[in-house]
Amino acid sequence: MTHLLTLNTGSSSVKFRLFGLEKTLPLLAGGKISGIGGTPVFDVSKENGVPETYPLSEGLSHEEAIDLVLKWLEDNRLPISVVAHRIVHGGEQYAAPVKLDEGAMKYLRSLEPLAPLHQPHNLAAVDILQSRQPGLPQMGCFDTAFHARHGRLFHEFALPQSIRDQGVKRYGFHGLSYDWIAHCLRSDYPHLASGRIVAAHLGNGASLCAMQNGRSIDTTMGMTALDGLPMGTRCGALDAGAVLYIIRTLGLSPDETENILYNESGLKGLSGLTNDVKVLSESTDKKAAFALEYFALKAAQYIAAMATSLGGMDALIFTGGIGENSEKIRIMILRHLSFLPPFEHHIIPANEERAMAIEIWKNFKEELEA
Repeated sequence: MTHLLTLNTGSSSVKFRLFGLEKTLPLLAGGKISGIGGTPVFDVSKENGVPETYPLSEGLSHEEAIDLVLKWLEDNRLPISVVAHRIVHGGEQYAAPVKLDEGAMKYLRSLEPLAPLHQPHNLAAVDILQSRQPGLPQMGCFDTAFHARHGRLFHEFALPQSIRDQGVKRYGFHGLSYDWIAHCLRSDYPHLASGRIVAAHLGNGASLCAMQNGRSIDTTMGMTALDGLPMGTRCGALDAGAVLYIIRTLGLSPDETENILYNESGLKGLSGLTNDVKVLSESTDKKAAFALEYFALKAAQYIAAMATSLGGMDALIFTGGIGENSEKIRIMILRHLSFLPPFEHHIIPANEERAMAIEIWKNFKEELEA
């Protein structure tokens, strides 16, 4: 059996899954190295195996983390035939998985300013694999691709045409998560598969997607992963004039402002404590309660906006770390939405890795079988 390795390389973690390349895409192994840049830990397991945990030395780099994954696969006699990388931004050029050749990589590097927390790490993983196994085919799967067929009403900014012609538009993110939800609706909730669905990917990064017939109609994130809902450390939607004021009047540089908007805002900025929802939920600090209330209110407001784009809402789907695990947040959001006509609400656990595997099999099946 040939094998597909999926890699999701973030700022502080490397997640991987190994699938058999056949119609059912059997999961053979998977794991995660978390805490890169701090105190890293390697959690891994084979199919039907006992999960194993290995503490790692501090100061572990992404390159060393990927080498550990490759060595573990080699030691367990699990060869790799092809690699699929989660890449956050595919820009205007990529609406489906692509082979990551020199031309593709050059274009994707040009998009790094649009996703500075994610894109550089995603692409670095490709370079590392290329240096280790030069002949290994590598593919890219894009979080923006699921939203690529939006109508103009949903992807344009109210800016001059000369600016919009340079790619300044709304792209949307978390597409692999929403693609998986569409897949699960078809298999597990067939009565909703063609319905008006608002999917809520709530985690350290958070967004919503208005879906109908399994396709994205609208979403809350825009050109970058800063827009829409407040997040763990990201601000969400913000008056552009506030950014100009921070730079011009408060005297912060663009780099300092970027760091605040991406790393010091959201739940962390509101609470002054942390971006960890579990910690905030257990805290007696009034600022922690305010941060959660703010998050739930904004989520509900945007859910209502997504329902407007759909002309109604048949179901609300929760996914992501907060969406799946915080009953408190789900209840708070649903309470704000009680004025709407009745709708179903469900939890679908995120599985971007299998969504990637399905996309690779669907788009490159004949080539992979050959």
